[in-house]
Amino acid sequence: MPAESDPGAASLPGRILVVDDHQENVALMIRLLARDGHVVEGAPSGEEALRQIHSKPPDLVLLDVMMPGMDGFATCRELKRGPSTRLIPVVLITGLNDSADRMQGIEAGADDFLTKPFDPPELRARVRSLLRSKRVTDDLDSAASVMVSLALMIEARDAYTNGHCQRVATYATVLGVELKVDADDLGALERGGFIHDIGKIGISDAVLLKAGRLTPEEFDIVKRHTVIGDQLCAGLRSLARVRPIVRHHHERCDGSGYPDALVGDEIPLLAQIISIADAFDAATTERPYKAAVSFAEAARQLGHEVALGWRRAGLVDTFARLVHANRFSTVERTDRVSQ
Repeated sequence: MPAESDPGAASLPGRILVVDDHQENVALMIRLLARDGHVVEGAPSGEEALRQIHSKPPDLVLLDVMMPGMDGFATCRELKRGPSTRLIPVVLITGLNDSADRMQGIEAGADDFLTKPFDPPELRARVRSLLRSKRVTDDLDSAASVMVSLALMIEARDAYTNGHCQRVATYATVLGVELKVDADDLGALERGGFIHDIGKIGISDAVLLKAGRLTPEEFDIVKRHTVIGDQLCAGLRSLARVRPIVRHHHERCDGSGYPDALVGDEIPLLAQIISIADAFDAATTERPYKAAVSFAEAARQLGHEVALGWRRAGLVDTFARLVHANRFSTVERTDRVSQ
């Protein structure tokens, strides 16, 4: 029997990047971790690590702190700042034992620490643990991607809404950038733009694709899509920021919206942003029962809804400025709208 029995060691092989300016340390890590089935590559500097990570993202980064040029703290901060790399686990490996250095690593976003000289079994155990967590995150992201694909399939049922999700996502994120919302909220706006109407999967085609205006009874059926969509998103942690968008993007500031008749700032900010983008795209898109209006006219209509008490004036004013500055003129459309 081998001296070290570890049945779980090879159960979660992954791609690991070791970042260290000493090649002998990289070689040691490769020898230790390759026995568990991991594919291990090395990078001699923070700058080279970032280049490799953006080219081919690993499942885990083992990052030495003391390196010339971009040190481990700076490299970690850069990884955790990027939307496409911030979920990659980072282990900082350091000979520094000062608590201030550990605090600096925590503030940089490190997921774990190893102190030199490290214990090989501890290294392998921490790698396995972080790879398990990474796979959970990947599964959540995959589920969210499935939701986006499903939303696009729903949209494709109606030729008149072709491209609607993409445009709403674009309008909303441009407004979000102008409002200086943080990176997580910008990501939620993009996803929310795509899946805000995901609940329409529960609405029959006879109602959803009706050529003319809906009866009050039919409109009550359509209004259920906000609650259905919220329920569909409920089990996905990666959509936690998106759920309020899905449920509340038809609320109005005067309480006349649905499904919960929220008033004023009770309506989540991201839902209000998506609501503006959604209404703008609906106005500028031809439907069987109405013609499309110009971008300028759609902005004017949003201003009228402010006067009615439906929307927050500051948000609409900012959106209107973006319209008049032609910030949306490059948004791809399959229909013809006078901007």
